[in-house]
Amino acid sequence: MTDHLEYNSERNHLVIPEYGRHVQKMVERCLEEQDKSKRTKMAYATVEVMANINPNHRDANDFQQKLWDQLFIISDFKLDVDAPYDIPDKEELFRKPEPLPYPQNHPKYRFYGNNISRMIDEAIKVEDGKLKEALVYTIANHMKKCFLNWNRDSVKDSVIFKHLEELSDGKLTLKSDDETLSEASDLVKNHTKRKHKKKYKNKGRKRYKK
Repeated sequence: MTDHLEYNSERNHLVIPEYGRHVQKMVERCLEEQDKSKRTKMAYATVEVMANINPNHRDANDFQQKLWDQLFIISDFKLDVDAPYDIPDKEELFRKPEPLPYPQNHPKYRFYGNNISRMIDEAIKVEDGKLKEALVYTIANHMKKCFLNWNRDSVKDSVIFKHLEELSDGKLTLKSDDETLSEASDLVKNHTKRKHKKKYKNKGRKRYKK
C-alpha cells in the first residue's frame, strides 16, 4: 500500500494553491486529452468546479473571465480550447509594476516630515492676503505639534518661526512679537485625549461569547 502514497515533494508545484490539488489535476488531464472538443468540455467543467470553490464572487462582472484566466495560468498558458475569452498575455500578466517614486530628499529637520515641506510649497503659491496668513499660521501650529511629538519639552514659538522661514527660503515669515501659536500643553493634550478616547472607546460594553 505504501508504494501508491504520494508525497508533496514528489508532486508538481501548485500554481494557484487556493484551488487545491484536485483542480490542478483536472487541468493536467485536460492537457493530456487529444480531442479538442472533449478538451473544451473538460475545461468548462473545470471552470464550474473553480466557480463552486468561490461562490461569493459570482456576482462580480468579470468573474467568469477571471476563472478562465486562472485556468490558463494553471495550464501554463498551454491549454488549447474554444474558450469564451482570449488567452491572457503571459508577459503582460506577470509584468512587474513600475517602482514607486519615493522621495529622495533628506530634509534638515526630519521630525517635521515631508508633508510639511509640501504644505509650505503650496502656501508659497497662494496670493498674499488673509487666506495665506491663516494657512501659514496653521502650518506653523502643525510644525510645533510635530516638534513636540519628537521632543516633549516645551518649544519657543521663535524657534518654529525660524524653522518656517528657513524651510521656505525666507518666503514665509511670522514674527514672534505679533503672532502667538497654540500652547504646547494644548497641542499635547489634544493628541493624548484622542489617543485615550480611541483606547477606551469600547470600554463598558458587554461582550458576549459565542
